Amino acid sequence: MGHKSSHPNFVLATCILASSLAFVDGSVTNVGLPAIGQSLRADGADLQWVINAFLLPLSALLLLGGAAGDRYGRNRLLIAGTLLFAIASALCAVASDLPLLLLGRGLQGVGAAVLMPNSLAILGASFSGEARGRAIGIWASVGAGMAAFGPVLGGWLIDVVGWRAIFLINLPLAAGAIVLALLYVRDSRERERPALDMPGGLLATAALGALTWGLTLGTGRSGWTSLAIAGVIAGALLLLAFIAVEKIRGDRAMMPLAMFGSASFVGLTALTLLLYGALGALMVLLPYVLIEASGYSGTQAGMALVPLAVVLALGSPLMGKVAGRIGARSPLTIGPLIVAAGFFLQLRIQAPTDYWTQVLPAMLVLALGMVGAVAPLTNAVLGSVDSRHTGSASGLNSAVARTGGLIATALLGNVLGARDEALMSGFYTAIIVCVVACMAASASAFFLITPAARK
Repeated sequence: MGHKSSHPNFVLATCILASSLAFVDGSVTNVGLPAIGQSLRADGADLQWVINAFLLPLSALLLLGGAAGDRYGRNRLLIAGTLLFAIASALCAVASDLPLLLLGRGLQGVGAAVLMPNSLAILGASFSGEARGRAIGIWASVGAGMAAFGPVLGGWLIDVVGWRAIFLINLPLAAGAIVLALLYVRDSRERERPALDMPGGLLATAALGALTWGLTLGTGRSGWTSLAIAGVIAGALLLLAFIAVEKIRGDRAMMPLAMFGSASFVGLTALTLLLYGALGALMVLLPYVLIEASGYSGTQAGMALVPLAVVLALGSPLMGKVAGRIGARSPLTIGPLIVAAGFFLQLRIQAPTDYWTQVLPAMLVLALGMVGAVAPLTNAVLGSVDSRHTGSASGLNSAVARTGGLIATALLGNVLGARDEALMSGFYTAIIVCVVACMAASASAFFLITPAARK
């Protein structure tokens, strides 16, 4: 286990600043999609890649990022990842065409994959017991707050300065995180330095890449051509190869299959994929539909997501404590059901929509449900595996959350490419799928999480 820090608040601030880069960037870019589409003459399929070029390396490399931190020092990698993220953000801001923007987004994803798991691992090593629950609660709530404040600031910048400014927000955040990390975080790594699982990392990246590419093509203009189907099949086969390699590597794998010996961990992983998949779809779709179908400005569309974040920011620390006391199973069963109800209420959103009567009630209900899930989920994941695997487990859980968002975005091609009536009917279909996903997430918590996972 790691050392306890002599500057716990500064360590917490460092981890929050670093990981908020990934949170803010994800949510800000969603609001910028219509403006980026116009400026770089990109259609629905291209816009999916603006999101997925970031999510793909992030999902695929998070596990390697966590393992590399266990091996080479978490703080060192936190700083390296943050620096890469800042450089990539500057590249996005000056990109003159779509390929350059996608390259910048891809590099941001790599940077985020390195900094995210290490910021959580540093938190886990610097706090323990109830203090860890509290620290994770604060980390989750500020992350959520940043993710919500991001679109408002981003929407305003898009309206006033232009979409390029949204990538420049990251530079001061990154600078602050690097300075704090250099001053206050002592480097920690596991005593037994695990070897990096390069074959696993490459296979995971290739599998997610093929899968995303196939799904994006299949839901785009040309539909399910043989090329799209081949991409999905190749992704599935590569995924099986990845699992086979991890099995052979045993404890040296970046995703040790032994973790899945715990039913709770399996339940938590399924819940994460389903719940964050639904949330990822919403974060892309809602601002897009409000701007395209209801004529909202970027700022207004960003504001629409704020209630979600405010409720999460206020509720998460409290919920982290409650879950520490009563265990994760009840909040993780009830939370996603409330989220499902919040999604269901979005079916009331019409083409010219009224924010106060149609959008806000749905967002508030959805936010209450997410409060029940976010902090207890992170804490339960860290408690459901033995201490050797906490880096891998938190990395895998973040990776699964991003993969949920990645797959959800890859499936939205028809909606992002649609206009008017077709846009709204695509939106309703997506919302119903999200309702089902949230109900399945609740079921996986109820049936798989054992009362023993109360740590």
